[in-house]
Amino acid sequence: MSVDLSSKPPFRVPRRVPQGPRDTRRHTPKTDFRGLYPRAIKAAFLKLDPRVAVKHPVMFVVWLGTIITFLVTINPNLFGTIQADISQQRILNGTITFVLFFTVVFANFAEAIAEGRGKAQADSLRTTRSDTMARKVMADGSIQEVSSTDLRRGDHVKVIAGDMIPADGEVIQGIASVDESAITGESAPVLKQPGTDIMSSVMAGTRILSDELLLRITHDPGQGFIDRMIALVEGAARTKTPNEIALTVLLAVLTQVFLIVIATLSPIANYIANVLANTSGATVANEFRAGVSVAVLISLLVALIPTTIGGLLSAIGIAGMDRVAQFNVIATSGRAVEACGDVNTLVLDKTGTITLGNRLADELIPVNGHTVEEMANVCLAASVFDETPEGRSIVALAEKLGATLDFDRTMGKGVEFSARTRMSGTDVAGQEYRKGAVDSIKGFVRSRGGTVPDTLDAAYEHVSRRGGTPLAVCKGSDVYGIIHLKDIIKPGLRERFDQLRRMGVKTVMLTGDNRITASVIAQEAGVDDFIAEATPEDKIDVIRREQAEGKLVAMTGDGTNDAPALAQANVGLAMNSGTQAAKEAANMVDLDSDPTKLIDLVTIGKQLLITRGALTTFSVANDIAKYFAIIPTIFAAAGIGSLNIMGLKSAESAIVSALIYNALIIPALIPLALKGVRFRPLTADQLLRRNIFIYGLGGMITPFIAIKVIDILLPLP
Repeated sequence: MSVDLSSKPPFRVPRRVPQGPRDTRRHTPKTDFRGLYPRAIKAAFLKLDPRVAVKHPVMFVVWLGTIITFLVTINPNLFGTIQADISQQRILNGTITFVLFFTVVFANFAEAIAEGRGKAQADSLRTTRSDTMARKVMADGSIQEVSSTDLRRGDHVKVIAGDMIPADGEVIQGIASVDESAITGESAPVLKQPGTDIMSSVMAGTRILSDELLLRITHDPGQGFIDRMIALVEGAARTKTPNEIALTVLLAVLTQVFLIVIATLSPIANYIANVLANTSGATVANEFRAGVSVAVLISLLVALIPTTIGGLLSAIGIAGMDRVAQFNVIATSGRAVEACGDVNTLVLDKTGTITLGNRLADELIPVNGHTVEEMANVCLAASVFDETPEGRSIVALAEKLGATLDFDRTMGKGVEFSARTRMSGTDVAGQEYRKGAVDSIKGFVRSRGGTVPDTLDAAYEHVSRRGGTPLAVCKGSDVYGIIHLKDIIKPGLRERFDQLRRMGVKTVMLTGDNRITASVIAQEAGVDDFIAEATPEDKIDVIRREQAEGKLVAMTGDGTNDAPALAQANVGLAMNSGTQAAKEAANMVDLDSDPTKLIDLVTIGKQLLITRGALTTFSVANDIAKYFAIIPTIFAAAGIGSLNIMGLKSAESAIVSALIYNALIIPALIPLALKGVRFRPLTADQLLRRNIFIYGLGGMITPFIAIKVIDILLPLP
């Protein structure tokens, strides 16, 4: 007897996962950057507060130098009588003070711009939140309307069609469509239901479109995913990463070294001045002493310490966090973002990461003398209660081949798949229809007194060698054949894995498939290694094995059984559609639930490290040119004037030109610090050579040209 299945929900093709930054998504609130620069300018001056300035050691030295030069502008003889024109000294000292002041302001402006962009991102995220009324289910089953801000973790809430979901939670009852476009940018509604490792989580700010759901709230007010992302992009949750702290310490040490060097120049200059007084006269000696005044020595110190990277360091870190947030990923800290850049091994699940996620029935291969039509009828009967995408695709293929049910569906009972039996099916009128792993079906058939034909193994091998997943199907003790479930590898992954390989990142695929199928897919996808028939314990073992070799490991996951491995990994990216256990174990959560985004995060992390390294190289290289600009001119009387290879007009012009360049290069590099150095999939050695050539050599040549141009333009003698 034929049964009408039209009342069943149609087979759903996996929804398209949003890609790229939030601002490029059609259905997401766009970030409003209006007024960004005026606010950043105001913040740059507010950051002159010494309590804020002291957090940046290099720029704090410049800040202190500005105070001292300001004092000697008022009284040039403050630190000793200078035998020179007081008015000219005041003009020179005032010019130096002015330039130093704006050097600090420009550094503050760089940080303020980065923070301002984050605050603008946060404001766009806030538009997805609103204080709504919620139907809280009380202990006695009654419903009470309360504000969403009064909800606490563990509360039960009922939402119906048209309601805004009041807080992050998990579905514990009901099936409904939810519009998540405000969060993900994807306009297609998402089906939410309980009891699965996917599509059981809901977020505050999304809207239920149909039916109703009973939710269990998973976060207290202010601790939801959107709240955490807002705190992240605003910088409130930002702490310096280990690499950033190490670089800050290095810059502070370099600053101390140059401070000691400059401090020793004063007695050396006095000695040279005494010699000049005996050989060239008091006038020359006094001019020399004026040329190495306190203001000049401070200028020399500021020119030589790494002010460029010192001024941009915070902006680089904030911009890196901002790029992660733009990709709709919540990171617990900057440490997680930076760890992405140091990752050596990526552990990737096959399903949903390397393949599209939903295996589709592609072919029926009958055995044991059965026809395709007979097998199609058994496949339909075994899958009629299977609501998984694979099950629905088997039903669709069987119906396409003309299959019909020979029993009343209402009289049948579905047998759900379990990890223990590795089978599912239908029991009806004394008949047992089963489909599942080949070994499991073999055992089932033998337990019912049947025999397994040799052709079954041949069909199994045939499907496995083509990279498909073979499912055996039977009716009681009779084997009917193999269902070929086809895995579709995501386009472009081989090229991305090749890029990772060139960077020295190893890729390991984990799959529950048999070894033959796994090897075919691994070869087609281009991964470096694979583990077949993997269990949750295997995931932890492979992570620990890689970490024991001194490597940093990243992995993705969405299920409760992934939680231990996510916690063990250096970078654990949990899918927002996954279970609460997985999200709490990970240090990153992807709101779009796109497992391949881990590859993008590795790119963002490496871009952060590359940008920091490139600008550090540029900053240090700058000092060489500034050395040749200032030292030969102020010590020209000591006989090293020939080193003035730029031919600068005078010591005063050289000092002011170098300081102006030193100040202007900071705002000039702000766009690069915010956007990041363009990422290229190169090895560490190749990146080092490229950085030295572009930013090292460029950092030496650029100041020579710029300082000479400024020297020509300055109206100084």
